[in-house]
Amino acid sequence: MMPIRVAHSPDSDDAFMFYALAKGKLDTGDLEFEHVLSDIETLNREAFQGTYEVTAVSIHAFAHLDDRYALLDSGASMGDGYGPVVVAREEIAPERLSEVTVAIPGTLTSAALALKMWNPRLTTTVLPFDAIIPAVQNSQVDAGVVIHEGQLTWESDGLRRLVDLGEWWAERNAGLPLPLGGNVIRRDLGDEMMTRIAGLLRQSIEYSLAHRGEALGHALHYGRGLDREKADRFVGMYVNDLTVSYGERGRRAVREFLEQAYEQRLIPRVPRLDFV
Repeated sequence: MMPIRVAHSPDSDDAFMFYALAKGKLDTGDLEFEHVLSDIETLNREAFQGTYEVTAVSIHAFAHLDDRYALLDSGASMGDGYGPVVVAREEIAPERLSEVTVAIPGTLTSAALALKMWNPRLTTTVLPFDAIIPAVQNSQVDAGVVIHEGQLTWESDGLRRLVDLGEWWAERNAGLPLPLGGNVIRRDLGDEMMTRIAGLLRQSIEYSLAHRGEALGHALHYGRGLDREKADRFVGMYVNDLTVSYGERGRRAVREFLEQAYEQRLIPRVPRLDFV
């Protein structure tokens, strides 16, 4: 058996996506998939070392990783008219945000990149993604960018929305989705193995979409307090047709996101985009 480590976030959408592989629903032949769970910023950092054969990374981080990894056509997290949300305890006028500190869930996250594209003058500080809402509530920071389930819970946590970065991106780019995360595969596996693994990952996503009830039951274990209704909504936001395949619209969104970031001198180059 050939071990293939697949690293991804311990949240409900990734758990839903990889359900079929994690629970042996697919015939993987001589490939043995091992799932490694970690927060996205840690995965971004590990990818610089080439630690895992397949890993989730932020599209922002991929701008630095294309020499070692290729972007897979399946597994994207795209905010289609929605995305990371900047929240605060009280309303803050947009022009005043440059005077306060905004917490971000990691310097290599796409949320951090989108925030800087929205307002390059912001002062930021890094906190773990699940510490941002409590930090805003407790006045540790003035505002914060929430990702994952926090995009659905910020209001019940007593916070105010200052901007939805996915909405902002769509308005600026003729309705294109905001690229947030993607799956990448190590190039040293070779073209044949990369293609084979890519096919199995796509099958896993398609299986979950076709068996939504059982896959959602598995995903609920990773929902961090979401009830079934909210977990189903969150999974629907980030596991959909764009996850099965970027398609032309999704690929165009990735290129635009990275090209615009490069034009603003926020990334060193536009990476090679293969979409295996």
